[in-house]
Amino acid sequence: MDFKEHIRAIPDFPKPGILFYDISTLLAHPTAWRAMVEELAAAIRPHRPELLVGIESRGFLVAAPLAYALGCGFAMVRKKGKLPGKTTRYTYDLEYGTDTIEVQDDAISPGQRVIVLDDLIATGGTMRAAIALVEQQGGTVAAAACIIELAFLQGRRDLNVPLAAMITYDR
Repeated sequence: MDFKEHIRAIPDFPKPGILFYDISTLLAHPTAWRAMVEELAAAIRPHRPELLVGIESRGFLVAAPLAYALGCGFAMVRKKGKLPGKTTRYTYDLEYGTDTIEVQDDAISPGQRVIVLDDLIATGGTMRAAIALVEQQGGTVAAAACIIELAFLQGRRDLNVPLAAMITYDR
């Protein structure tokens, strides 16, 4: 299946000059969505995950059905202040400023095999931060995965784990 047929490109969103790749059309197409989940599951199954970590917010849409399909747990990485209970935070640099993500303290067990998921990887900053946060909690990040990779931004270059991407855009 050509998954690119199910991705809508929206120019100048969220600001002028940005071409936004919208997975809403993929999610709305049941056959394509099922096929995507199956392909992602096949790509990450060899890494023997015990827990899938989804990055807020579209990463939740990717990780939750995959966790169900693979029979493993699911945990959320969210922006600061969005999770109840005790959390661990990780602050990382953006092009202009910083951002902070967090995970609940009891979400990841030491030594647990984890795959970090998001809908898209661009520069890789958020993915690297999520991987660091999981490692800070004692988890072993076996791999990362996403639906879309914007390869021209070279986000995978600085990841310290293998990355599985189902769709790649070179420009």
